[in-house]
Amino acid sequence: MTASRRTRPFSAFEWLLSMRYLRARRREGFISVIAGFSFVGIMLGVATLIIVMSVMNGFRSELLDKILGVNGHLVVYGAAGQIAGFDEIVEQVAGVPGVTRAAPLVEGQVMVSTALRASGALVRGMRESDLRKLEGLGEGIRAGTLDGFDEAEGVAIGARMAFRHGVALGDTITIISPKGAVTPIGVTPRIKSYPIVAIFEVGMSEYDGSFIFMPFSESQLFFNHEGTVSAVEVMVANPDEVTAYEAAIGNILGEDMRLVSWRESNATFFNALQVERNVMFLILTLIVLVAALNIVSGLIMLVKDKGRDIAILRTMGATRGAIMRIFLITGAAIGFVGTFAGLVLGLVFCANIETVRQFISRLTGTELFSPELYFLSQLPAEIDPMEVGAVALMALVLSLLATLYPSWRAARLDPVEALRYE
Repeated sequence: MTASRRTRPFSAFEWLLSMRYLRARRREGFISVIAGFSFVGIMLGVATLIIVMSVMNGFRSELLDKILGVNGHLVVYGAAGQIAGFDEIVEQVAGVPGVTRAAPLVEGQVMVSTALRASGALVRGMRESDLRKLEGLGEGIRAGTLDGFDEAEGVAIGARMAFRHGVALGDTITIISPKGAVTPIGVTPRIKSYPIVAIFEVGMSEYDGSFIFMPFSESQLFFNHEGTVSAVEVMVANPDEVTAYEAAIGNILGEDMRLVSWRESNATFFNALQVERNVMFLILTLIVLVAALNIVSGLIMLVKDKGRDIAILRTMGATRGAIMRIFLITGAAIGFVGTFAGLVLGLVFCANIETVRQFISRLTGTELFSPELYFLSQLPAEIDPMEVGAVALMALVLSLLATLYPSWRAARLDPVEALRYE
C-alpha cells in the first residue's frame, strides 16, 4: 500500500520545490548571484559559439564562391608549360560527364604602370564567351561592358586596381611583361598600352586588385603563345567531388598533362581556416564549461544551506531519488534556460551581423572588417542547423553533468546528522 502512494519521478511536487529553490530570498542572495552568473555564462557561451561558427562557415563559403567564381575547379597544364592543339583537348574534356565548361586561357605575370603608380598583376587572356560564363565576373561588371571584348583590343581590370592607379573607364594602362621578344642580346621586356573597356568587382580584394582580363588572341601575341595556351580551365557540376572528375579527365588526357584542382591550389589557405575553426570551437567551449562549473558550486552551496529542509523532507517520506531529482531539476533549469537564451541571442545576432558591424564601426570610427585583410567586403554568417544543434546539445549535457554530484550529495545527506544541532 505504501509503495502505491509514493510519488512518481519528476512529479509536480519535485518541480514545485525545484522552482522555489531557484527563486531568490534575502538569506540566499549569494547563491542566487552564482546561479545568475551561471545562466549568463551559458547564454554567452552558446551565443558566442553559434556566432563564431556561423561567421567562419560564412567566411569559408564566401571565399569558396569568390575563388570558384573566377577560377576553374580543375586546371589542365602542359608538361612543357604550353599546350598545343588545345581545341581538341577542350572538346575531349567537355565531353566528360559532369563537366559543365572547359575553356583555354593564356596567363602571365606582368607589371602595370600608370601616371600614378606601378604594381604587379596577373593577366588572363580569355574568349568573350568563356569570360561571360564566369559567375563572379559576369555579375560584377561595375563600368563598361564585355560586349565585343574579343575585338575591343582593350582590357578589363578590377575596381581596386582602378582605384589604386587612379584610372577610370576609357583611360589607358601600360602592361609590361619580362618575357618579350628574343634578340641577339637576350630577351627584351614587352611593353604595350591598352585602354580600359570594363571595370569589374568580384568582392574579393585579391582579385579586384591584381587581375586583368585581356582578349584571347591579343594575349597569345603578347605572351608569345601563338597557337598555344598556358592552361585549360575546367568547371564541374559538383566542386566538392572534384577528385572523381580529376580521375576521369586524367584518363583521357594521359601522362603528358598535369591536373591541379582547386583543393590543391588553395590547400594551405583552407587547411589553416579549418584548423583555426576547430581551435576557436575548443576555446569557446571553455566558456560553457566554466559556467557549468558555476552551477556545481552554486548547487553545493544550496544543498548545504538547505540541509535542514532535506532532512525534514526525508523524515516525511521523501526518497533519496526524489531529493536527487529536486536538485537535478534546479541545476538543469539554469542550463536549459541559459542554452535557449543563448540560441535566440546567437541566431538574432547572426541574422543582423552586418548591421551590427556597421553600427559598431560608425560608433568607434574604426574599420572592424578590413577588405584588404579579410578579402571580403562584407561580414558573412552562414548558420548550420547541425552545428547549432550540436552546440545546444553540448551545453545541455554539460549543464546536466554539472548537477549530478551536488544532487547526489543532497540525496546522501543523513537526516539525523542534519537535524542534530537544530
